[in-house]
Amino acid sequence: MIVCVCNAIRETEVRQAARDGASCPTSAYRCFGRKPRCGQCFTFAREIIDSERAAA
Repeated sequence: MIVCVCNAIRETEVRQAARDGASCPTSAYRCFGRKPRCGQCFTFAREIIDSERAAA
């Protein structure tokens, strides 16, 4: 599933970034050399990151 349409970032990529230490959408996107654009994806990206960090 696509999380960020602007940057074509998938849910699996956000999950991996969270497992690698990303604590917010901005730091997750930075892992891929991208920057947030419109911000519409932040709520969903935060949910994914929070769930990965809770499972760790």
